[in-house]
Amino acid sequence: MDQSDVKALRSDALGPAEIEAKAETLAVGKAGMAGAKCFVLAMLAGAFIAFGATYFLVFLGDSAVPFAAQRMVGGICFSLGLVLVLCCGAELFTGNMLMVTGLASKKIKLGGLVRNWVIVWLGNLVGSLIVVALIYWCGVGAMNGGAVGDAMVSVAVGKVTPDWLVLMAKGIMCNVMVCLAVWIGFSARTVVDKVLGIMLPISFFVAAGFEHCVANMFFLPTGLLMKSAGFGAAVANAGALDVTAILYNLSAATVGNIIGGVLVGLAYWFVYARNKAK
Repeated sequence: MDQSDVKALRSDALGPAEIEAKAETLAVGKAGMAGAKCFVLAMLAGAFIAFGATYFLVFLGDSAVPFAAQRMVGGICFSLGLVLVLCCGAELFTGNMLMVTGLASKKIKLGGLVRNWVIVWLGNLVGSLIVVALIYWCGVGAMNGGAVGDAMVSVAVGKVTPDWLVLMAKGIMCNVMVCLAVWIGFSARTVVDKVLGIMLPISFFVAAGFEHCVANMFFLPTGLLMKSAGFGAAVANAGALDVTAILYNLSAATVGNIIGGVLVGLAYWFVYARNKAK
């Protein structure tokens, strides 16, 4: 094998078994990370997802866009969030479900995994809420004659009116796609690889209307704030949007996201690492 062959092999994406091993290594680092560092990185991830969500909402503010194009392009816009998380470095609750690979191989303990998930969930929430305030102060909702603000209320209302089990099922589907996008990101050798690999799974879950708890930490408070500011007066069932409804959605989405992400992580662990862990 000459030097060009070696270079070509090193430039290729990681294979599934290598990705699983990388996921375990990352799990060890995440479980042992200092709490303050983990929290700040989680705040960044919450903010990054909120940036993608804002991009999505601005696009939805044009009601003239046909439904299919709106869902597809809006999903691509939302992909900005995970691109920033994986390329810039941050701790995202939904992606960290893949830490179960390290737990299954006994490289981390349950306490370390739960500690990370709790810190990251809270940090994601704080980061999201900071962006909620900034977006409000920036007057983004007033764009396109207030149509963006109306879209913010409409999206939020649509997330609090379904049954809890429906929201949980949407949460499962969402995080299957998010964790597959993260899995692709782990395989990538370049930034371009990561960006292109992330876009299809993420745009799919957004287009299909699945539920991402961290995105909802932004969508729901933003919708409530815009509703209080007078936007979305014509949105049906807008009265259902309140703090209790936000907690209702987040509980279902979080449970669903945990189930979906754990299923992805354990499936790949079972195929590629179970025998090594014995």
